[in-house]
Amino acid sequence: VQLQASGGGLVQAGGSLRLFCTGSGRTFSSYAMGWFRQVPGKAREFVAAISASGAVTYYADSVKGRFTISRDNAKNTVYLQMNSLKPEDTAVYSCAARRTPLASKGLGYDYWGQGTLVTVSS
Repeated sequence: VQLQASGGGLVQAGGSLRLFCTGSGRTFSSYAMGWFRQVPGKAREFVAAISASGAVTYYADSVKGRFTISRDNAKNTVYLQMNSLKPEDTAVYSCAARRTPLASKGLGYDYWGQGTLVTVSS
């Protein structure tokens, strides 16, 4: 499956952005998905995950209550709604897929898309 993230941009602290991850292929609906972020010079960080059905979601403590992951399998798309953004949320955000319907907090992702840059100004 090929993945493409989009929706990044520049936003002021306290603002909102919605990221999109679009996947190709008929198997998209059977894959669990995740969002990750990375700042140059730092390790990639888990942000959020969702099961194939959308029934199960996981979040990093740093974004819990502010970010929401969701998916529309009919559109082969996963979303990351980001509210109350902080300067420390600035990073390149990437989406990833697992060849299993079970969500994961960071391990076992098989496919990765190119990222989209989110910049939060103070």
